[in-house]
Amino acid sequence: MDTSHSLKTFLWFNKDLEEALDFYKATFKDVVLREENRMGEGAPLFTADFTIFGHEFIGMSIEGGPAFNSAISLSVQCDGQEETDRLWAAITAEGEAGRCGWCTDKWGVSWQITPMQMRDYLSNPDPDKAEKNWGILRNMGKIQLSEFLV
Repeated sequence: MDTSHSLKTFLWFNKDLEEALDFYKATFKDVVLREENRMGEGAPLFTADFTIFGHEFIGMSIEGGPAFNSAISLSVQCDGQEETDRLWAAITAEGEAGRCGWCTDKWGVSWQITPMQMRDYLSNPDPDKAEKNWGILRNMGKIQLSEFLV
């Protein structure tokens, strides 16, 4: 097996990579900073290799890059309403709420905050309830499990 390849998500922050990493460490319970690079002693953080829940990222901080947009998002599958509420509140505190579980953090990174239990409602064995649950989801911002039909 060829182990010379790997796939990482590259995030280009126009500034504030260090602040973003501090926020991610405080928000997500499993952030590991593997490497950080500065362009000289005392210089701001230029690049960093890190993981969130085991997913590998490279972050870079240099002005002049393209803005993030919602064409790609990072999907977090969480357990239950309480964790959904916590993550949603943290990300939208200085970011923006979206629809169907999508939200954007302060830096413009798009996230999907999805409780694992939502799948049970969307795949309800009763096709009428499943269809209604899909309609309910399409009208939500933050996902509220209590609004789905059992």
